[in-house]
Amino acid sequence: MSATGQQPKRVNSRIESLRNLEPESRLDVLAQTVGLDGNTREILAGRDVLPMPLANGMIENVIGKFELPLAVATNFVVNGRDYLIPMAVEEPSVVAAASYMAKIARDGGGFLTSSDPAVMRAQIQVLDLTDPHGARHRLLAAEDELKSMCNSRDKMLVQVGGGCIGIEVEVFETSRVGPMVVLHILVDVRDAMGANTVNSMAEAIAPRVAELTGGRTRLRILSNLADRRLARARVTVTPDAMTTRDLPGTDVIRGMVEACTLAEIDPYRAATHNKGIMNGIDPVVVATGNDWRAIEAGAHAYAARSGRYGSLTRWEQDADGNLTGTIEMPMALGLVGGATKTHPAAQAALKVLGVETAQELSEVVVAVGLAQNMAALRALATEGIQKGHMALHARNIAIVAGATGEQIEIVARAIAERGQVSVDAAQEILATL
Repeated sequence: MSATGQQPKRVNSRIESLRNLEPESRLDVLAQTVGLDGNTREILAGRDVLPMPLANGMIENVIGKFELPLAVATNFVVNGRDYLIPMAVEEPSVVAAASYMAKIARDGGGFLTSSDPAVMRAQIQVLDLTDPHGARHRLLAAEDELKSMCNSRDKMLVQVGGGCIGIEVEVFETSRVGPMVVLHILVDVRDAMGANTVNSMAEAIAPRVAELTGGRTRLRILSNLADRRLARARVTVTPDAMTTRDLPGTDVIRGMVEACTLAEIDPYRAATHNKGIMNGIDPVVVATGNDWRAIEAGAHAYAARSGRYGSLTRWEQDADGNLTGTIEMPMALGLVGGATKTHPAAQAALKVLGVETAQELSEVVVAVGLAQNMAALRALATEGIQKGHMALHARNIAIVAGATGEQIEIVARAIAERGQVSVDAAQEILATL
């Protein structure tokens, strides 16, 4: 049973010529493929999906609503199952690139994934200590007591198999404010993102932590470096599948491996490399009502865990000459609580995905990130990043130039063929129509 309370329908994510349809027709095809009810279909269409009273209750000082395009990426196979991927994003080429790489990957079995249990951590900072190492030992000796206190704060979570599973204690002998001990509580949050849960537990035990250590507590807050909640994906693609009109697959693979290697050793390249990964991840996180800032923070902190910022992915050539790509990163996503439960469009997006657990959602999302990275490296190793991106960006330029309706596609196609994707060129074409 899925988080939406319905048995998810098994779908075929290979939808031919979806890009050639109008938005209304695309939605019809999606609704038929996934088996969406009429209400969910209308929500996905975005027609006043977020009523003002609901928006006003979600955040402070509401003055209106801000919309993003909602699209669906096709062709994804993850662990042998087809998925249609909802993506809320403003940047051209993201959805097309992810779908195209998923199409290439599906012929080889698609993406294979795994993930850790949904364990989050909160930190309790302890100051004014004379014996920080002694304080650490006293906290570790009281682990069972502290775990019990944490779990008394959320008995429902314990009933469904979650709860505090342990503690860790860090000692910082010197800092600008003196010696410091930081207690970490580790909590299995099940299908929640978990921020509210772990924060409440940290607040609850802070007084007892102060008593045990003889110090003073300050911060009591979760960490977004969710390194106990990692998700992994891998893909293998043959040289034939990577062959382009101009280059053999072996050359493309070599170029992708060389491009990834720069991201592994150079933080200037790694920042853009990882941003490309997040181009795929963030739109799915946003569409499902999850906290994309938390995912971004965790991803970049994890990329710097060695002390030097580097790539979240690895692309290699195996013994048979195939391209193999892997990714591992924190993925703290939820199916319950927050905007995931509040926002009607987030619930509709989850129906499209048909995921049954937060772990499954995390694995699908990290596979999308790997696909997006694959697309970027393939473009860099072949025609360059701008050619395909600018062709898709041409529609935005046509709109800025004043094109409407059918004019948009005509102008966009013309300036893309010219290789002049600019407002001036678009206005010149528009004047001839």
